[in-house]
Amino acid sequence: MSSDKSIRILASMPQPMAIVIRYALAALAAVSALLLQNALDPFFGEQNPYHTAWLAVVFAAWYCGIGPTIVSVVICSIGVWYWFVAPFHSFANKGDIGLSGLLGFLVLSAVIIAFGDSTRRNIRNRERAEEELCKAREKLEQRVRERTAELEQRTAEVIEKAALLDLANDAIFIKTAKGNVVYWNSGAERLYGWKADEAMGKFASLLLQTQSPIPLAEVEKKEFWEGELLHTTRDGRQITVASRWTMLRDKDKHPAGWMEINTDITARKSAEDAARRLSGRILTLQDDERRRIARELHDSLGQYLAALKMQLDILALSADMQPDVIAECTHIVEQCLKETRTISHLLHPPLLDEAGFGSAARWYVDGFAQRSGIEVNLFLPPVFGRLRRDVEIAMFRVLQEALTNVHRHSESKKVDIRVSLDDQRVQMKIQDFGQGIPKGTVRQLLDGGARTSVGIAGMRERARELGGSLQITSDSKGTLLTLTLPLEDSDEKPLLWTDQMSAD
Repeated sequence: MSSDKSIRILASMPQPMAIVIRYALAALAAVSALLLQNALDPFFGEQNPYHTAWLAVVFAAWYCGIGPTIVSVVICSIGVWYWFVAPFHSFANKGDIGLSGLLGFLVLSAVIIAFGDSTRRNIRNRERAEEELCKAREKLEQRVRERTAELEQRTAEVIEKAALLDLANDAIFIKTAKGNVVYWNSGAERLYGWKADEAMGKFASLLLQTQSPIPLAEVEKKEFWEGELLHTTRDGRQITVASRWTMLRDKDKHPAGWMEINTDITARKSAEDAARRLSGRILTLQDDERRRIARELHDSLGQYLAALKMQLDILALSADMQPDVIAECTHIVEQCLKETRTISHLLHPPLLDEAGFGSAARWYVDGFAQRSGIEVNLFLPPVFGRLRRDVEIAMFRVLQEALTNVHRHSESKKVDIRVSLDDQRVQMKIQDFGQGIPKGTVRQLLDGGARTSVGIAGMRERARELGGSLQITSDSKGTLLTLTLPLEDSDEKPLLWTDQMSAD
């Protein structure tokens, strides 16, 4: 039996019993050493009576501990001193030789005791380390089993969810933080034409040739984003998608990628563009009809009324006629001429065709101020030439509708109109200082909700038809309407951001 195993057996016993056994073994070893010394005394003589005592001390120091070893040393010292050191069988003075032998035995025994205790501590520490290592290994194995089961469960859940995502009609794919595709569902395969194994690992924006109204770097800074993107399919078709981005984070809450859900709205966008073009065409026809009606009022009814007035003037010079009646008729005809001229100019002011928006706006603003009693300040650039005909008509109609809304709804006593111009666009801001518009109503006006007025819808469609924008902001201090129209050809498409533009 090895020493380590013997020590472990003693350590595994109950503490009181182990102590008794250790002391008994140490004492037994000492007695056995004395008996062995007595048996070997004829061979060893008196030169070194401690030969067998070392064996007892080493045994006790190795197996029994400090206390039992000391007991063994004491028993051996007394036994050897009494039996094997002359004078024998006596505790009398043994002389210097006897004392020096005893002292050497005690010193060497102390060294053996210290060495044995150190060895036992090392053994205990090693056993403790082995036990802790075994426990740690068991815990690790248990954790590995639990983690494996957890991963298997999560894998099954992911597979189940992936199967559900494959049932979706929308294109759903997941990208890493660098933009590489790591998941590509069946909807994405149907929409774009690339199989999952072909798309995996590819840079999504390059694969789809993504074009965005804002730089993709700005989109990727947002936790959530919704908007429209232009994508190119495998067969080269360009489609418009309603895209929804959701940022994915790792366990440390750092951005790890994005889940992108795209719905094909190409057909809907085509229908909306067709409806917008139709709406713009209707507005153009409306303007042409107003121009025709204005011309007819001026050329036909106005001419007839003018002739009637001249005839009445002639009759007024006749003595046979009643001057008062003729004068009243003349006054009525003059009012008819004035109202006809006003209606004609309001339908389509001749100044708009002859002199442009600047002159027509001044004429209309002056007339509006006189009719409504509202102070109107018009600020035009020092040099304001002619613009495209459709731009001038759109600006004038928006000005008409905006001032009409101010008069009807705002209760403002003052309106400021500022027109600015550069090489690329013209902008008109109409600011009143009335009671404002409720926030919810403003949102409905801009979104084209069911409660949107016809006038606001017309202004918005005029701006869209020309590739411009109409913005309305309002609070308790008043309302600001901003019309922005590009000066280049309205058929040109607005600029879209692409990855190449972002990189440049």
